[in-house]
Amino acid sequence: MTSYKDLGLVNTREMFKKAVKGGYAIPAYNFNNMEQLQAIIMACVETKSPVILQVSKGARDYANINLLRNMARGATEYAHELGYDIPVVLHLDHGDSFETAKDCIDNGFSSVMIDGSHFPYEENVALTKKVVEYAHKFDVTVEGELGVLAGIEDDVVAEKSTYTQPEEVIDFVSKTGVDSLAISIGTSHGANKFTPAQCTRNADGVLIPPPLRFDILSEIEKQLPGFPIVLHGSSSVPAKFVNMINEHGGHLKDSVGIPEEQLRTAAKSAVCKINIDSDGRLAMTGTIRRVFDENPEYFDPRKYLGPARQALKEMYMEKNISVLGSANQA
Repeated sequence: MTSYKDLGLVNTREMFKKAVKGGYAIPAYNFNNMEQLQAIIMACVETKSPVILQVSKGARDYANINLLRNMARGATEYAHELGYDIPVVLHLDHGDSFETAKDCIDNGFSSVMIDGSHFPYEENVALTKKVVEYAHKFDVTVEGELGVLAGIEDDVVAEKSTYTQPEEVIDFVSKTGVDSLAISIGTSHGANKFTPAQCTRNADGVLIPPPLRFDILSEIEKQLPGFPIVLHGSSSVPAKFVNMINEHGGHLKDSVGIPEEQLRTAAKSAVCKINIDSDGRLAMTGTIRRVFDENPEYFDPRKYLGPARQALKEMYMEKNISVLGSANQA
């Protein structure tokens, strides 16, 4: 058993209280490798932002649980070396079973999500409650989910969205004891969050997705005043990186994300954690494709991973400052 406290990590409890009160959202950035982790820590130290390091089940399998634990320890020490001790959470994203959540808790994760949203309601409640009871023994915080997001990301696949029902949230939170709640109000997983048929086109031909259901969010806030709310699938899918990928040999068709102005609005509400994964993948892949295209003689990984890391860092800094409002909140 490894306690997250021995790794220099924190859980989300105080972090979320401050975010709800302050009207900003904590960035929850997914990572799979060293360069992504470096970019996240550098960006958050330079902007003095708290951060949630997210690991999906797929990333956990890819990177190895023991290595991840020590990478998290290294992340907190790296922040200190860079000159500012930002609060860092290591979080399991979309845990699919009690066993997965337990293994993460036992191996130094300070927060876990248990996603029972694809189960019937009572099964979701029972599974989430079981994880909460175990996690709280070790002061680990738990995120549950009501409603289903469409899209594909790692092992998470759903053909259509099911909006969160506001009338269920009080019952779910009271029965499970979760510390935060992920809801579905129109965000979606992956880089192709919406079909062209679901969108409109502006004068420049750019696809504009349907607006988020802020009416549902408002009703949930009335039911659970001050309770921490989470948005998954919140990448904005920057045209800059989509175009970079396509201009250098890629083929991303009809990629549509969540407009940043809608995320800014959400961040000022009870939404205190916003998950961003696809944007990091796009920035990294676009930069690597560009470097390879312009320098076909390169074979040293540092020659292409270094620029990719820099692109990630700059993007994360911009999100902290201009979208989430988390800069200077560490």
